[in-house]
Amino acid sequence: MAEKPRYSRVSDIIELATFMSSKVQGITISDIEERYNVSRRTAERMRDSLTCIFPQIDEIETTDNKKHWGFINYSVNHLITFSPKEIVNLEQLQRRTTNKELKAELTNTIEKIKSFNRKDALSTENKIELFMQTEGYAVRQMPKYEINIEKLETVRTALQNSKIITGIYHGKERTLEPLGMIYGEKIYLVAREKKKGKDIYNYLLHKFENLKLTEKTFDKGNFNLQEYSNQSFGVYHGEILNVKLRFTPEIMPEAIKYNFHPTQKVKVEKDGSLTVTFKASGEKEIIWHVFKWGKDCKILEPKSLKNEYKKYLEEVLKAQ
Repeated sequence: MAEKPRYSRVSDIIELATFMSSKVQGITISDIEERYNVSRRTAERMRDSLTCIFPQIDEIETTDNKKHWGFINYSVNHLITFSPKEIVNLEQLQRRTTNKELKAELTNTIEKIKSFNRKDALSTENKIELFMQTEGYAVRQMPKYEINIEKLETVRTALQNSKIITGIYHGKERTLEPLGMIYGEKIYLVAREKKKGKDIYNYLLHKFENLKLTEKTFDKGNFNLQEYSNQSFGVYHGEILNVKLRFTPEIMPEAIKYNFHPTQKVKVEKDGSLTVTFKASGEKEIIWHVFKWGKDCKILEPKSLKNEYKKYLEEVLKAQ
């Protein structure tokens, strides 16, 4: 009889089954290592434990020269449940969005999820209500904008199938090769414009009119949306700056917990202050963020950014 794998944390195994089932191309040992922060040996034990429980798991052929494992013609839906807290997280997001179409779509999604919990529906609903009563959210000052779901689906279809789209933007007909969407206070379409060559631009999705999907396809090349997003501080792209900020000792305990940028490095100085360095474009957004910290944040580098910040402060004072 084959020796049973030693890894036996049931909760992680069930979660791993859900994770594996959610990936069309399955998952690799590296995916398990990263998701659960475990060693390769432990990741292998987790995979082996899962394959002992589910014989439907098999190796899936891919083109990346890595071994992928996934479910073959099998679903683990009967193992999946949604906790009241998970549903509350979605309902909080539904409350916070200012887009009516997205709010309606989130509402429908929440209703579908709740339908899976019919067995303990009353208990679940009571717990959700308790969470909603005790967890509020601050009013956020942000612009309201309308994005028709049909427009959003057009872009999603184009992204999934590498198809060219056309539309009116700032009064001009545009032919675009969509590469991704970035969600922030607004939704930005990342795309190349045929007339402008290979340069990449960000477009405000809600400003498009008559957005249409064409049957023409294009080559995305080696574009990586995550790498592209990491180049900027927010959504603005331009010259990459080597930024160095200093936070006072008084604000250091709060600032050290803050995620400024994926490339950031932090250092607590001998006087208790905090130095934060990162590489990013988006001069205006960096300035706006520094302004939020008031006198407790100082731009040390680069000098050009520091000068622009001083100019910004002077313009604000003159306007008062």
